[in-house]
Amino acid sequence: MTGHEVATAYESDWGDLQNGDLLRAAEAAGFEFNITTYQNLRYHQNLSERRLAIVVLLTTSWPIIRPHAASVAATVSQLGPGSFVELPSRGEILNREARDISVH
Repeated sequence: MTGHEVATAYESDWGDLQNGDLLRAAEAAGFEFNITTYQNLRYHQNLSERRLAIVVLLTTSWPIIRPHAASVAATVSQLGPGSFVELPSRGEILNREARDISVH
């Protein structure tokens, strides 16, 4: 993302960390944002005291995410500490997946 330093959990040697442990490690390392595809994060973690802004991508499919990369970057730039947002919306994903289905 332009204007942001990006690192994966794997690149940061956090590949074995999950949920709260991963969020704590990212905060301790000074990260401002966590972009994840873990859709149940808000149900399994108390996010109210997080210093990280969290963006949840509602799919792991790069062909679906890619057209929204600019929206993700713009959203990240506007978020403050403790923010939580899901991108793209579930409706956008469902509409895109329906268009991608072909019948042979």
